[in-house]
Amino acid sequence: MNREEKHEVVLELQGQMQEYGNFYIADTSSLSVEKINEIRRKCFESDIIMKVAKNSLIRKAIESLDGDSSEIFEALKGSSSLLFSKTANAPAKLIKSLRKTSDKPLLKAAYIDSSIYVGDDQLNSLVSLKSREELIGDIVGLLQSPAKNVLSALQSGGSKIAGIVKTLQEREG
Repeated sequence: MNREEKHEVVLELQGQMQEYGNFYIADTSSLSVEKINEIRRKCFESDIIMKVAKNSLIRKAIESLDGDSSEIFEALKGSSSLLFSKTANAPAKLIKSLRKTSDKPLLKAAYIDSSIYVGDDQLNSLVSLKSREELIGDIVGLLQSPAKNVLSALQSGGSKIAGIVKTLQEREG
């Protein structure tokens, strides 16, 4: 690979890192071609893009990110596969489901909205992260709850008030 090709790979990785805002670095070494193809197929089904690149090129692409990303550099050893997704926890869920039948892929590191997670022990906390859509749904639900309570109180209270007024009118009349 010549210098221009390496530069193109770095630019492509930088573009995907900025576009998606989330990426995972996984260890897929020692997996058979059949297993790698299965992972790629499942990535496609889950709207996850899988890329394999040299660690030095991944490092150069990561250096362009905002903030200090040096923690990730420790994870760039051995074979590395990058998983890009719009949904922050989708790659973690995929890795966890793949681990039911094999001990790989292993999570090396993850970069999610400027937060860095290093090590395979972070997988369970990454799986439990809520997606942007789930968080918006929770917020909408929380905002609707008090309004629903007020409306139901007014509706039930309104009939009580109407009953009291009717009773008072009957007494007077």
